Formats: sequence, C-alpha cells, structure tokens
Amino acid sequence: MTVAVHPATADRFDDVASLLAPKTPGAGACWCLPPRLAASELSALGAEGRPGRMRELCREDPPPGLLAYLEGEPVGWCAVGPRAGMGRLTRSRTIQQVDDVPVWSVICFVVKTGHRRRGVATRLLEEAVEFAASHGAPAVEGYPVDAEGARINTTLAFVGTTALFEKAGFERIAETKATSAGRTRWIMRRDLT
Repeated sequence: MTVAVHPATADRFDDVASLLAPKTPGAGACWCLPPRLAASELSALGAEGRPGRMRELCREDPPPGLLAYLEGEPVGWCAVGPRAGMGRLTRSRTIQQVDDVPVWSVICFVVKTGHRRRGVATRLLEEAVEFAASHGAPAVEGYPVDAEGARINTTLAFVGTTALFEKAGFERIAETKATSAGRTRWIMRRDLT
C-alpha cells in the first residue's frame, strides 16, 4: 500500500471537502477552522461560510494542510501550519506556548472509515514534518492525547495520540490543561535544526 501525500492547495479543494464536509448536508462541521480563527470570525462565518473560508486558506502559501491518497482517492487529512498563524491556538489557555520558538503545529487528523489502522496518519505526520522543514520551521509541535494503552473513539482522536507522535520522533515537552476522551493532551515537539 503506497500512500501519496500532497499539499491541500486550491486545485485539491474538492478532496479537502470530501474529508471535512459533514456527511449530512446542512449539518455543522468544524472544517479545521476553530484553532485558526477567533471565535467572533467563526461565529460570523456560520456553518455556511466555513467551506468558503477553508477554500481561501487552500489558496494561501503555505496551504492549511496535507492530503493522503490511496490509488488516487483522498483518504486522509492533516492540518499543519505555523502556530503563529493559528490565532485561537496562540491565545489558548489550555494548550500553553512553552517558549518563543516559531514552531509549526499539527492540529488535526482525519482518516476515512475503512482506511484507518493502515498507516495513513503515520504517513501524514511524517510528511507534515517534511512540509514544515521545507518551509523553514525550526520545530514541529503536536497536541495529542495520551491513550494510556486504551482505544480512543475516532471522533476524539482527531488530535492524534502520543504513541503516533513518539513513533515519528516527537518528545513530550509538557502536559496541557486540555483533554480529549477524558485523557490528558501533551505538547510534543520534534526539533528540526
């Protein structure tokens, strides 16, 4: 199984939408925007405006994430970018900034049902590190949950697990005040310099 990974550029927006749009038309979906935007901007966008805002982000350089493909089908998403460009994350009281290093942050994974537990998230994380390095990032952070050996509901594991990040060479830096599935989330970092 070969997983191809590409930046989520504007010409791939339909593939982004296939992974982030709600399954039920008209239902709300985050579109991976809450860590990036102020609450007031999210509120002003409403559910209807979120796809358009993500489309705008896909036109920017760097784009807001990476897409994983199997046999040409989009099967995975990883949101990654400079933490400084993620307003709500930068101001977070639960996921503190530990120093002044201009890190890039991996904030979300989505892997389509039927393609999980096949290495898609691992490949996306590896490529996110390479993507950040190619844009001059000195380090990459993630804020995964410590599953403590248990299985985590996929809707709560969107932040990744500490095991996934450790496998990719990340180290635990600090516990956060944030939780997912009732378990602690960690600041994990991989230095690139």
